[in-house]
Amino acid sequence: MSAPVLTVDGPSGSGKGTLSTIVAHHAGWHLLDSGALYRLVALAGRKRGLDQDDVEGHARLAVTMDVRFGVEHEAERVLLGGEDVTDAIRTEEAGQDASRVAAWPPLRAALLERQRAFAEPPGLVADGRDMGTVVFPDAALKIFLTASAEERALRRYNQLKEKGSNASLSALSREIAERDARDSARAVAPLVPARDAEVIDSTGLSIGEVAARVIELGRRRALWR
Repeated sequence: MSAPVLTVDGPSGSGKGTLSTIVAHHAGWHLLDSGALYRLVALAGRKRGLDQDDVEGHARLAVTMDVRFGVEHEAERVLLGGEDVTDAIRTEEAGQDASRVAAWPPLRAALLERQRAFAEPPGLVADGRDMGTVVFPDAALKIFLTASAEERALRRYNQLKEKGSNASLSALSREIAERDARDSARAVAPLVPARDAEVIDSTGLSIGEVAARVIELGRRRALWR
């Protein structure tokens, strides 16, 4: 790695995306939302009219996509080919598409070196599900952020309601449980904490409390002041 890396792994709805954005803003580091990469591959595939089961076609897209991540007013912005797709990739459909394509070994292999290339000075905050176990096994600090399935479903429900979207709490709970099972049981890079990860259960904690804990951990390891 050409720069220090902080990895933040965990299941859907644990708050890792918001946490990563806050910490990247605090440290002045670059941001990698690896989950968004899989969402972007699926979105780009739809735009190109690819068959949903075209593994090789999606793998080729993965290495040619023009993707940029940024932080604006402590919020993540995602650009695909210069187009702001931040909201387009945050739908439940996009999340399900991402979980499906993420299980394809050729796609994961195609994205591996691309993800590692995001590690540039002064540092990188990498958010995902296998950042600390597969992509950046030598990261300076690894966080595994989790929360109860009920808490994560409620958070997603409230997010969707704030955006004016219709949502069913019971359906979201079911989808999260199914995604957890799929992500944890897949043969390639299953969702598990790295052996040297700091595991934080965010159930009942505010994102500010979680961010303060992670920022302090980074300070103790001299990653920032």
